[in-house]
Amino acid sequence: MVNYIKESYNELTKHVSWPEMGEAQKLTVIVAVFSVILALVVFGVDQVFSSVIEQYFNWIKS
Repeated sequence: MVNYIKESYNELTKHVSWPEMGEAQKLTVIVAVFSVILALVVFGVDQVFSSVIEQYFNWIKS
């Protein structure tokens, strides 16, 4: 287990190319914006399906 941690640390510090801070911040904002947009789309679809199902059951009851 200790060897795995040492190798992982070595891999992260010496072999991974990390983006510059500015690029990382820009990409973080892009991911956050698309996450909010996707959440709003899912919310909208959920509201539409909920409304359709409610109308269907009201139609069936009457």
